[in-house]
Amino acid sequence: MVDPANTVGLQVNPTPLLKDELDIVIPTIRNLDFLEMWRPFLQPYHLIIVQDGDPTKKIHVPEGYDYELYNRNDINRILGPKASCISFKDSACRCFGYMVSKKKYIFTIDDDCFVAKDPSGKAVNALEQHIKNLLCPSTPLFFNTLYDPYREGADFVRGYPFSLREGVTTAVSHGLWLNIPDYDAPTQLVKPKERNTRYVDAVMTIPKGTLFPMCGMNLAFDRDLIGPAMYFGLMGDGQPIGRYDDMWAGWCIKVICDHLGLGVKTGLPYIYHSKASNPFVNLKKEYKGIFWQEEIIPFFQNAKLSKEATTVQQCYIELSKMVKEKLSSLDPYFDKLADAMVTWIEAWDELNPPAAAAANGKA
Repeated sequence: MVDPANTVGLQVNPTPLLKDELDIVIPTIRNLDFLEMWRPFLQPYHLIIVQDGDPTKKIHVPEGYDYELYNRNDINRILGPKASCISFKDSACRCFGYMVSKKKYIFTIDDDCFVAKDPSGKAVNALEQHIKNLLCPSTPLFFNTLYDPYREGADFVRGYPFSLREGVTTAVSHGLWLNIPDYDAPTQLVKPKERNTRYVDAVMTIPKGTLFPMCGMNLAFDRDLIGPAMYFGLMGDGQPIGRYDDMWAGWCIKVICDHLGLGVKTGLPYIYHSKASNPFVNLKKEYKGIFWQEEIIPFFQNAKLSKEATTVQQCYIELSKMVKEKLSSLDPYFDKLADAMVTWIEAWDELNPPAAAAANGKA
């Protein structure tokens, strides 16, 4: 059995890493009391809270946090007709926070995620570990059997090509979870009491050409490098599928990272996932996705982007065309999703003009 860490009495870090370069994005339908536990680690940073569901409901945020809060009315006001690309009644609404942020890095976390503790009992500063992951290179072109060779106490093993030891820039840091695992509904149903108590003290780069099931509850990324592709899809209310939003984004970003020569890391940091969602509700949301993924995953495995696609936006538009061409026969929903992908890029570019990015040194 694992328990969350006790952070009472821990002091707020007076010199937090990347304080002015990182936003924390949180999707929610409830009061954010969970931030009290995270105060020692997250309070110095700016929060972007995206309120899902009823926009008239008052969301309480603990005192001392610097934040901006957006609800559905704000999304409609800011994006106009393009607001249709932002999912409703689904955690994919967090993507709006990615879009309106002006920072280089994003850390996103769910409101049922608490501070984990490592095997020694020490509270895990998940954000600090994500930042360390993002600021050191990845090794997608050749696997190092000691996992991350840039970590203290590790190095490249014998036989690792010296020409590849410089690595590539890391675009995404994917963290894991103690207590409630990120299972699909069928697995939840057959293992209702299973808990993850295993803390693996390792970070690894996901190899080039390999997809992974990305979970959005404990995730950080370089917004400048991969932000326009971090679209969690059109899911949730009114759509035939849910709970595949973060995985859709993960498949897309991995294809694009491989094409552009960027890295994706997974492993540390852990968070404590406090509650399991209802497996019967989840099964209803996932039902079609369970069948569709057997076609979707081979599609992404075989997706090849052109040499002309040199920006994330260009890559994403190419992917959207492939989705329309290859997956629309699976279900008309994918034609709608492909259109939403294009709308997302258009909305992103309107709020983040390339000229403005260049002026800020982001191009």
